[in-house]
Amino acid sequence: MKYALIGCGRIAPNHIKAVKNNNLELVAVCDLIEENMETLLKSSCPEIERDVKKYTDYKKMILEHPDLELIAIATSSGSHAEIALYCIDRGINIIIEKPIALNMADANEIVRLSKEKGVVVSASHQNRFNMAIQKMRKALEAGKLGNISHGSVQVRWRRDKAYYDQAKWRGTWKDDGGCLMNQCIHGIDLLRWMLGDEVDTVYGVTTRLHHDYIECEDLGMAVVTFKNGAVATVEGTTNTYKRNLEETLCLFGDKGTIKIGGKATNIIDYWELEGDTSTNGDSEKVGDNISNVYGNGHTTLYEDVIDSIISNRKPYVDAIAGRNALELVLAIYKSASIGAPVKLPLDDCSTTDFVGMFE
Repeated sequence: MKYALIGCGRIAPNHIKAVKNNNLELVAVCDLIEENMETLLKSSCPEIERDVKKYTDYKKMILEHPDLELIAIATSSGSHAEIALYCIDRGINIIIEKPIALNMADANEIVRLSKEKGVVVSASHQNRFNMAIQKMRKALEAGKLGNISHGSVQVRWRRDKAYYDQAKWRGTWKDDGGCLMNQCIHGIDLLRWMLGDEVDTVYGVTTRLHHDYIECEDLGMAVVTFKNGAVATVEGTTNTYKRNLEETLCLFGDKGTIKIGGKATNIIDYWELEGDTSTNGDSEKVGDNISNVYGNGHTTLYEDVIDSIISNRKPYVDAIAGRNALELVLAIYKSASIGAPVKLPLDDCSTTDFVGMFE
């Protein structure tokens, strides 16, 4: 399957690793900065570096390679939707790094157009494939937790000035968002997915305390109520001293409690289910060994997308999943800006609505 990558920055090596593990044919890469492409190819796939075409214009790349079957978009967040819609309109299957867009109009159009064109679109929420998360999901689907009362996600990470200096778009309302949109959206995706997706009301608080050189929040918290009666809390921050601490997801039911922890929801910290003698409280540390907070899920996500293209089915993490994660983050932003709860669905909202929020 012929493949190209648009965007050769921080997350790109994970995509190239997934490409190699799934035996895709890497035809081309694209980035506005030529040095990024050269560095990526030399470090991640030196054996085929000379065979891969390099472009600074993704439209030219697509024009010169009409046989591309799959493209991954890993550019600045603010450009995801434009590139995605261009690819979809030309019938190319795509994987979009989070977030799939920065406003609801673009996200909804990605969902609509992908259905119209019959192409596979997957949001790169790769943590759904973590072994610990998969085990939690299977227990949930089997009803082993009973009636869920509530859940929570905590993303307590560290991002310093050097991180934001690497790319000018980071931490801006036009091209990124703050810790909830960039760092916490994976946990927010998992929380919404586990608790039934149908959100009723969101009450959020956001602030910028330790990063006065960015436009957006470095701390966000929210209480989320679901239409099925469950309640959830969200905590996301990049203020943790002095390194990443944890990304934790908890579910609480009347027949069980599960806590997934580690740096990126990759380890079972606590597992207690009624009648389940295979585990005992916090004794089972099952999960993935990861080298960074991006985890190992890209390879499995790619495997699923490839199979969905071949089998003509929806991917495990589809465009709607990306839309829903975006919607919940934007709802927290909107609630924080007006100081009141926000009802979903959220029809019209964009990160640019919050320009100047902390000035």
